[in-house]
Amino acid sequence: MDVISEAVEDLRIGQVYGRRAEVAASFAGRFVSCEGVGFHVMLRGEGWLISGSAPPARMRAGDIALIPHGAEHGFAPRPSTLAELPPAPMGLQDPPPERLPVEMICGIYRLERGGSVHHFLRSLPDVVLVSPDYDRDARLRVLIDLLVEDLDRPREGTLVTRPALVDLMLVHTLRLWSGDSAETWDALGDPGIAAALQEIHDSPQAPWTVERLGRAAGMSRTAFTRRFTTLVGTPPMTYLIGRRLQQGAQLLRESDAPISAIARQVGYATEFAFAGAFRREFGIPPGRFRTLSEPLL
Repeated sequence: MDVISEAVEDLRIGQVYGRRAEVAASFAGRFVSCEGVGFHVMLRGEGWLISGSAPPARMRAGDIALIPHGAEHGFAPRPSTLAELPPAPMGLQDPPPERLPVEMICGIYRLERGGSVHHFLRSLPDVVLVSPDYDRDARLRVLIDLLVEDLDRPREGTLVTRPALVDLMLVHTLRLWSGDSAETWDALGDPGIAAALQEIHDSPQAPWTVERLGRAAGMSRTAFTRRFTTLVGTPPMTYLIGRRLQQGAQLLRESDAPISAIARQVGYATEFAFAGAFRREFGIPPGRFRTLSEPLL
């Protein structure tokens, strides 16, 4: 099960945003929590990455900070707490009149229209700091350079290039964190739960029940439910419904298939049943979601 690919694919129903920022060495700011996944790459200078769940971490030029499930975090010139930091300015800023000592790029997928971050990403710490070896992985340096150019000079095709570059940054960072393995997710370390997850992801449209999934995991219904909920973080059927609706949202965004066909493809007998479940998850009906799914750059 390629959980990194699935986790990043799930984000594509969201809004992608990126920017390059130059700030003074004294910059301090706090970024509020959101439903989504983001990253910061320190291009020049240094500072401290601040979170509410771990000690401050020194961040130097070349380091990448991943925010895997949108937790509140911040930057400061010295170790501090989130409560000490003022809100960071958001949105595009005018370029400074002169070169400033700290420079970084930021990218984020925001799930502003419903949906949720993949459970694998939710299992990671609030902030993940990696220090790549660019001599060994020159491709990552090229990728960062491409993203900087894309942020500085938006051109025709940016609606395609920006999400693709952000996707690649997230994949590379997750690989660095997990050592090219997704086994950091406890759920995949349990053979029975991993088997059930594979069944759900391979065939979300199948008429699954807790009993059937339990048999796939080689467990009784009660033991399977308890084990699945503990390791994944949600009951089996809740997870299944979430996967179906996530796939439905992706199909709405990426295809022009009729909603009735999408409903059947993700396991709903009728368009009405799919629309009701979709509205409960995303807050809007499928047709409205489709018309609003335009990337925000």
